[in-house]
Amino acid sequence: MQFPDYRPRRLRQTGAFRRMIRETTLKTDDLIMPFFAIGGKDVKNPVPSMPGQYQLSVDNLVKTVKQAADQGILSVILFGLPDKKDPLGTQAYAKDGIVQQAVRAVKDKCPDMMVITDVCLCQYTDHGHCGIVEKGVVDNDGSLDLLARTALSHAQAGADMVAPSDMMDGRVGMIRETLDENDFAHVPIMSYAAKYCSAYYGPFREAADSSPQFGDRRTYQMDPANAVEAVREASLDVTEGADILMVKPALPYLDVIYRIREEFDLPVAAYNVSGEYAMIKAADQMGWLDGKAVAMETLTAIKRAGADMILTYFAMEAAQVLNQ
Repeated sequence: MQFPDYRPRRLRQTGAFRRMIRETTLKTDDLIMPFFAIGGKDVKNPVPSMPGQYQLSVDNLVKTVKQAADQGILSVILFGLPDKKDPLGTQAYAKDGIVQQAVRAVKDKCPDMMVITDVCLCQYTDHGHCGIVEKGVVDNDGSLDLLARTALSHAQAGADMVAPSDMMDGRVGMIRETLDENDFAHVPIMSYAAKYCSAYYGPFREAADSSPQFGDRRTYQMDPANAVEAVREASLDVTEGADILMVKPALPYLDVIYRIREEFDLPVAAYNVSGEYAMIKAADQMGWLDGKAVAMETLTAIKRAGADMILTYFAMEAAQVLNQ
């Protein structure tokens, strides 16, 4: 049998060979750990559908962020569960809101940790939608000022970056303008540029208590069937002043991550969402697969597709593997 001159197995024979030619390298620097902040003291409520994840009071949140820092995690993103909700989501932009409290505490105890905040109203409204509702319809333009006020309150609390996830048209531009006018021109925006209306968000909605009380989010989150539209969405956010473009979810949308990476020269983030995490954890608990190995393979695939950074609930577990 005649073999070609190039035999790929030559460079797969040992671990040293494989590391030497590895095209994609995952680092702790690439990982952003999400946390859920809740009121009270010494609170650590397990999230049943997300084994290993918790709703944490600010004191426990700070302790866990310190652990993440010790493992080499450079950045976290914070979500909040308010004590009360109302139609306008006023706790989202309250000076003493739960996220604002968490930001101040983390920056006080872990000043070198980069703190990103999720900017949305869904956790704070009694109807569970990402904007205000008028006559049963989510009011896009009427929501923009409240979203901008939320981002500003996070910046005033000390957030290093804000991340609008609401998918209202024009929100990046409104947030950029508001931050700039209030002496926060230095605060970057990580835009959820292509956020799909996905069934993979179920466990998150349990963790953040953010399920819509009527209807769904299809009028503002993207149709999972569309990819070209994602490029248009990202282009709009670039024009409005986004500094980082995010694709969410990550694993079912690797093609979209690749398209965004090829089309734009801004950094690209991808959110390895709760449903992706929950499936791996459940299969691992059943003994159907090696959860740790699958998680690492998944994160590597997301980076290989073009993500510069990955928001993932596996961040601290992955850091343990990477630090070995």
